[in-house]
Amino acid sequence: MAARNRTLSRYGVALAAAALAITLNPLPASGQPTPPTLSTLRSVDAGDSSAGTYIVTLTDEPLATYEGGVAGIAATKPGKGRKVDVRSADAQRYRSHLKSKHAKVARTVGAEARRSNYVVSNSFVAELTPAQVARLQLAEGVLSITPNRLHKPVDDRNSVDFLGLSGSDGVWSKLGGTADAGKGVVVGVIDTGIWPENPSFAAPPLGTATPTAADPYRPYRQGTTTVMRKSDGGTFTGVCQTGEEFTETSCNEKIISARYFGESWLAAVPPEKRADYVSPRDAQGHGAHTAGTAAGNTGVPVTEQGTNFGEISGVAPGAAIAVYKALWQGGPGAVTGGYTTDLVAAIDQAVADGVDVINYSVGGDGESGPLDATQVAFLNAASAGVFVAAAAGNSGPAASTMDNTQPWQMTVGASTIAPYPASIELGNGSRFTGTSSTVRATLGPNPLITAEAAKAAGATVEDAENCVAGSLDPAKVAGKVVVCLRGVVARPEKSAEVARAGGVGMVLGNPTDQDLSADLHGVPTVHINAPDTQTVLDYAATAGAQVTLLPTGPSLPYPQVAPFSSRGPSLQHRDLLKPDIVAPGVGILAAVAPQGNDGKNFDFYSGTSMAAPHIAGLAALYLAKHPLWSPATVKSAMMTTTYDTKTATGERNTDVFTQGAGHVDPTRMLNPGLVYDTSPQEWLGYLEGLGHQTGSGVAPIQGSDLNYPSIGVGRLSGGKTITRTVTAVTPGVYTAKVDLPGFKTKVTPSTLRFTEAGQSRTFTLTMEIKSAPAGANARTTGSLTWKGAGATVRSPIVVTPQVVDAPVQVKGSGPAGSLSFEVTPMVEKFRIKAYQAVAGPQVSGSVTDQDVLGREFQISVPAGTKALEIISSADDQQAWLAGILFWNGQTDFQVGSQRAAEQRFLVPNPAPGVYTLIVLSLEHPGATEMPFTVQANLVNGEGGVGDLMVSPDKPKVTPGVPLTLTATWSGVPEGVHTGYIEYPNGAGTVVSIN
Repeated sequence: MAARNRTLSRYGVALAAAALAITLNPLPASGQPTPPTLSTLRSVDAGDSSAGTYIVTLTDEPLATYEGGVAGIAATKPGKGRKVDVRSADAQRYRSHLKSKHAKVARTVGAEARRSNYVVSNSFVAELTPAQVARLQLAEGVLSITPNRLHKPVDDRNSVDFLGLSGSDGVWSKLGGTADAGKGVVVGVIDTGIWPENPSFAAPPLGTATPTAADPYRPYRQGTTTVMRKSDGGTFTGVCQTGEEFTETSCNEKIISARYFGESWLAAVPPEKRADYVSPRDAQGHGAHTAGTAAGNTGVPVTEQGTNFGEISGVAPGAAIAVYKALWQGGPGAVTGGYTTDLVAAIDQAVADGVDVINYSVGGDGESGPLDATQVAFLNAASAGVFVAAAAGNSGPAASTMDNTQPWQMTVGASTIAPYPASIELGNGSRFTGTSSTVRATLGPNPLITAEAAKAAGATVEDAENCVAGSLDPAKVAGKVVVCLRGVVARPEKSAEVARAGGVGMVLGNPTDQDLSADLHGVPTVHINAPDTQTVLDYAATAGAQVTLLPTGPSLPYPQVAPFSSRGPSLQHRDLLKPDIVAPGVGILAAVAPQGNDGKNFDFYSGTSMAAPHIAGLAALYLAKHPLWSPATVKSAMMTTTYDTKTATGERNTDVFTQGAGHVDPTRMLNPGLVYDTSPQEWLGYLEGLGHQTGSGVAPIQGSDLNYPSIGVGRLSGGKTITRTVTAVTPGVYTAKVDLPGFKTKVTPSTLRFTEAGQSRTFTLTMEIKSAPAGANARTTGSLTWKGAGATVRSPIVVTPQVVDAPVQVKGSGPAGSLSFEVTPMVEKFRIKAYQAVAGPQVSGSVTDQDVLGREFQISVPAGTKALEIISSADDQQAWLAGILFWNGQTDFQVGSQRAAEQRFLVPNPAPGVYTLIVLSLEHPGATEMPFTVQANLVNGEGGVGDLMVSPDKPKVTPGVPLTLTATWSGVPEGVHTGYIEYPNGAGTVVSIN
């Protein structure tokens, strides 16, 4: 069986040590290019390979998606528009069934299931060695294994006014007023906790009287349980978990439930290194901010540092909040964030409680794979009817920097809102525009000094430039305005250092193009952007430099996508356009925790963490009006009613990898006209199409055919026809229009008629390359728009035409021979080059089926390598060998055949770095040792053996017309050799001989 590519989220860090380590490095050899040659052999004691904590997710459905099949246990999957009932008799029986399987699977590798999840994640937590992980990954019924990695918060002036929610003609008014905006809906917030005393969460205490018909959604206590009937007909049941400075009275009719999940973090961080409460109370402020943004009270007055900022409101002020604290604040030198095991437990509990919406302003250190434990949990949460809004990340403006990119989530980028304009005027008359919430009147002129020039003795230049605490000399700063660079420490900490040193103001400068934030600072501050920062620094370094801070300035174009907002394309989903949407995420004023915010009750935060709760709140508004709508339907309604953001110069932004479908527009989202719904079965089919074995039996679906509100084709060769199905919200006649430059397109049928709401119609979109450029980065963007019944339904399109459609690998045998195969060029100039076949040396090893750690081989792959082919073969062809190859920081991997004496692994155009092969014995009848060999062939264009040619090598081609190529070789010795045929732009076909 051929090896299969998969992704194991941040898995293999623990594989750095194993029983036998062999490093194969390219060394010169006679008759070889630079093949991998045995360089080092070292034996490592088994005890050196320490166990780590992992989440093992199984293929059987959890409670939320179980449709029956186990004898005596009926289905527990909720009906359409309903939430899972975890208290039913069948749910309890199925829970016991899953727990038994967890223990059984763990025992197969000598491990123990330490903790189990059942509701949206059929998983268990265990301490595993690297080899136990490898064996479980090969075991039947195991979907994925995820290490317990650390996750962190993804860090008009009033966003609800800007979004058109307030006012007599606003969305709230159309929904019946603020009290009804989200009423009957529960928003679950997985974050750093809550500060219940903040006015944004003020509400009557929870009573014990059941609600009346006039107020059916009022929450109440039933013993220690909070109960709330919901607009979808279901019931939420939660608890107010007590702990440090958090009692049962901390919950009320707004914060109806609060729990904390910190088993892994609390075990990793001793009490003396914590800066948090062991309770749902928020010590940082991030959780209070996201909860307040999504569903805080309306009309909350805000005055901070003597400035009246008017009133603020949550997006869905009528919704209830359920808190799931899984992110924690560490003290100096301690980790801050939350571990995967705690986050999955929080997700599981949130769905068990009955939330309708989850806000997840959390990210990892890279893009999570679709089988990551948190992402699988969200898959099942969405399948159970829970809408998930997730932050895209704050790693922009670089490309492909997002997290939370699965199709069952709403991946949210951040945009700007109307800024607080301010400016600075230098002593030479130059003016620069910025933002400020602390310059309330003209300040100056005052002496201006760079932070570097104000460096305290003993401080580093870098610390001084960034105005780190203790880095400035009061004798140099007193009475002056200091120019501080953004970075290293939080922005308000810089102004606090200026204030400590006696400064009267600060100019905060972005060293590179970034967003501008109107933070609440300790001294009057104007925040400016690059390249103005360098100009101001140069002037401040001159003798007699002065500056005036002004409370006015020209307005900046908005909404723009924030520079920090993580960009696409997704590395995991080439046929999926991500992010999905952008929402306000810069300079958002909301509730915080005073402890972590210098005593402030409210503060300005920026990040995609702030954008996601805007979408979560909007989903709550939608579900209050349409309680039985699926998460995919709500998502479609938002995505197809967006508008384009602006560039820094005020022009229309058309970069779909920054803004996704566009900027959310609540004034239009309630009238989407048509929606694209996606079923849980389609999501499973999508996973199967990516090559992941879900155990569901669902047929694979190509990513471009997923019924998604946007259209993506990651590799287009010639032409393609995609299929979509739309459902009418408003009946009528809709007509299609496609805008896709360089393509011939056709929509069939081009007119859709709906006589009533709820009817569905299927159409196809055919696209054929005409003049669009081709290549890995030659992306064409456009849109498909349906117009009718007073609605405009727009889906963005992104297509990447390929240079060639060719097989990844062809195989031949013998010392001489030839084979023919077909390729389809997509460009007019099509030169072809053959790279000679190479064979690395065979390295011997042995392993037993009782070997806990297996055998590890490391292959160093240099830059410019065209292909890597690895062969591991047992001496006894009746033996069963197993292998897993890891690369890309142990993020990507291939799994070999589970029942074969020979394993082959192929990586075309491999990224440079160290590749790790783990070899295991599954069975070797009648023997204790299983000898084997490993061979690594690296094609890099130097030397080789024999002769490999391709004809024709300079063909005359017509784009889109197939071409037959013939590969011919001679003088190839025995053993497996690997060659490569390269096409324009680096694409190619691997030639495996023997």
